[in-house]
Amino acid sequence: MDNDNDIAGSPLAIRHLLPPAHEHPSTVAQFAALASEIAGDRARWAPLVRFDAVSRWYHRMLTGPGYEVWLLSWVPGQGSGRHDHGPSHGVYTVLDGALTECAEGRGTRVLTPGSLRVFAPGYVHEVVNATLEPAVSLHVYFPGLTEMPMHGPQSTPLPRSALAC
Repeated sequence: MDNDNDIAGSPLAIRHLLPPAHEHPSTVAQFAALASEIAGDRARWAPLVRFDAVSRWYHRMLTGPGYEVWLLSWVPGQGSGRHDHGPSHGVYTVLDGALTECAEGRGTRVLTPGSLRVFAPGYVHEVVNATLEPAVSLHVYFPGLTEMPMHGPQSTPLPRSALAC
C-alpha cells in the first residue's frame, strides 16, 4: 500500500532543501577537514614533493580567501627552529614519515601520518625530522602566513630525546 507521505527519490536531490555549500572553509573544523581531505588524496600532493638537502623545501599548494595551504618536505635532521606564525592560526598534519614537535609549555611529541595539530596565534614551537627517513607535512594557515617570528637561535637538529622544550 502506498503512503502519501513518501518522497519519491532522494530529498537531497531537491536543491532548495539543502543548506548552501561553502565554497571555501571558514571555521577551524573546516580547515582541519580541508587538511585531512588533501592528506587523504596522495595523488594530489605526492607528485609535487621535492627534497632539498640544504634547506626545507616548501610549496604553496592552494590559496583561498584568507587562507593558504603549504606542502613541506623534511630530510633527516632538518628543523624549523623555534618560531610562531604571527597573526595566523594553523592546522598541520604529517603526510609521510615522522616529525617531532617541541611546543613551549607542552613538551615534545612525535607526529606521524594522520596526526593533526591545530594552533592559535602566538603558539611557539619547533618541528624537527629526528628520524633517518624523509618526511612530508601539510600546513594550512588562516589568515595566510605573513610572518614567522623566530624565538632564539635556530637549533641544531638533534635526536628527539635531546630536544628541550
